[in-house]
Amino acid sequence: MHTDVLICGAGAAGLTLAIELARRDVSFVLIDKIAAPFSGSRGKGIQPRTQEIFEAMGVQDRMMAAGGSYPMQRSYRADGGYDDQPSVADSPATPAEPYRQPLMLPQHMTEAILRERLLELGHAPRYGHALSHFEQDDEGVTAQLDTAEGALTLRARYMVGADGGRSFVRKALGIDFPGEAMNARAVVADLSLSGLEDTVWHRWNNKSMNQVGICPLRGTSLFQLQMPIPMEGEFDLSAAGLEAAIAERTGRADIRIHAVHWASDYAMSSRLAERYRVGRVFIAGDAAHVHPPTGGQGLNTSVQDAWNLGWKLAAVLDGAPDALLDTYESERRTIAAEMLGLASKLLDAARQHGDLRRGRETQQLDLGYQSSPLTLDLRTNLTGSDAVPRAGDRAPDAPCRGAGGQALRLMSLLSSPGWTLLRYEAAGTGAVAPHPGLRIVNVGGQGELRDHDGHLLAAYGFQPGDVALVRPDGYIGVIASDERHPALAEYLARWKV
Repeated sequence: MHTDVLICGAGAAGLTLAIELARRDVSFVLIDKIAAPFSGSRGKGIQPRTQEIFEAMGVQDRMMAAGGSYPMQRSYRADGGYDDQPSVADSPATPAEPYRQPLMLPQHMTEAILRERLLELGHAPRYGHALSHFEQDDEGVTAQLDTAEGALTLRARYMVGADGGRSFVRKALGIDFPGEAMNARAVVADLSLSGLEDTVWHRWNNKSMNQVGICPLRGTSLFQLQMPIPMEGEFDLSAAGLEAAIAERTGRADIRIHAVHWASDYAMSSRLAERYRVGRVFIAGDAAHVHPPTGGQGLNTSVQDAWNLGWKLAAVLDGAPDALLDTYESERRTIAAEMLGLASKLLDAARQHGDLRRGRETQQLDLGYQSSPLTLDLRTNLTGSDAVPRAGDRAPDAPCRGAGGQALRLMSLLSSPGWTLLRYEAAGTGAVAPHPGLRIVNVGGQGELRDHDGHLLAAYGFQPGDVALVRPDGYIGVIASDERHPALAEYLARWKV
């Protein structure tokens, strides 16, 4: 069997990568060693930047319909009283940022929606397929798979290990996974219970080892239990065992557990792979980075790894230089290092003060690739605040109108699989011609896109004649004051835009 890309691991990262390859007509095989899809909540927070990505993938409305907003946080005092406060900062949507609140959706539901989208594109994961061995050469990767039907040999031009924190692919490549144990162990479980209302996130914060969090899972009738447990010894994950632990820590005998739908105990650690690529093999998601669950960063960072890698694999398979694939590690490893620091800081706040409030730092809207080889700022007319955004930043959204007066959002124009050149109030014919993989959008009084309320101008700080080249993943690659600048032409030629 031959394919362009073999994806090992059908979690959120693997599914996202598969969808991105399918959208670009790249052949792939998506496998997972487990016999059936994961069924627990685990990562339940979808951050605003990931919601933008899901919109581009065609699944955000489904996610919104299936999930819900984060509830208020109710912290119980020793005297039996309580205080309610928001779990996340109140951040209304803006024209440039249409999503400003995290969405709560259990991980198994997020992945089910991604599988549904993948099926619409003509593909499905192959469960019960375990990677047992692989070798690579200058032309590709030969992989040995163990399946219920027997051994299978598959030849792929590239392979991606999205196979979790204990990644077989990472270990086989000999990639170091340095980091530290966080001296923290916890239980997470999905429960059917009674005795608590499902409108707030219940928290008891007596002492670090007596903390309990019980959160209603939006989109379900279940609650998610989170609580620290001792580092050593067995912990009873049965309904009776968890009910007894909750009663002991909360002093509440009225919280009754009727069923445990999924449960896990785990020791927290913070680790970052030293490399994301060895030859024709890449790692992504938890295979490349693991960190405490505080702040809801794990699933989101994993999805965005795949979002970054997918279009680059497709481009190189279509003739772009191999150096484009090197930018995956340089861009995403830097982001992961920042996320490890943030998650650890938030874990300390939760352990010391029981503080689970979240602000803009977790939304991932401000992450970008300013130091990437794919980033180039050629403007000569910058003055102070006009430099927002910079090349390398996320491309802001903006409500606009088409030439026929119909309402449009800039983000909807940027969701195509290729590059987009925004040409603002340009005079005459531009120096860059449209060609396969590049869409040119003229903005202005004579263009097909009208900035009727000035939202695009406010978001980009454009001046007449400015252009912005937006990457397929919605980040600004180049901003230039003159479309005829030779460095822009060199950029287009180098990266085969």
